[in-house]
Amino acid sequence: MVSRTNKFRGRSRYHGRGKKAGRGAGKRGGRGNAGINKHRVMTRIKYMPGHWGMHGFNRDPSLRVVNVSINLQEVEEMAEGKSINLSELGYDKLLGKGKINKSLNIIVNEASSLAIKKVEAAGGSVTLGDSEEEWEEE
Repeated sequence: MVSRTNKFRGRSRYHGRGKKAGRGAGKRGGRGNAGINKHRVMTRIKYMPGHWGMHGFNRDPSLRVVNVSINLQEVEEMAEGKSINLSELGYDKLLGKGKINKSLNIIVNEASSLAIKKVEAAGGSVTLGDSEEEWEEE
């Protein structure tokens, strides 16, 4: 028995495959994201929200300010005596998470207002150091 498409071999323009079925990915509308702005627009709208365009921005790394921060509960565990210098230990900012029961003298470049309140309520003090150098306009 001869197959149906063999009957068309050499006798018709498309050899029994129809107009586009014999040309690569024509019947399925292309490969990958082909036709995403034409015949697959609804697919794009439904399944790819926010696919095109720019989203947000990144600052230049030289302009980024990243603080190495530490919480009060960690400071209390680290402190051996009555005072601790967090700047020497590599921390830039003191944050107010946790409880503190010791009266400590803490030296740090920056501190949140909650951290300062909690340290002073426990009988200690926070000394803020200016790590940034001041500059003058010429």
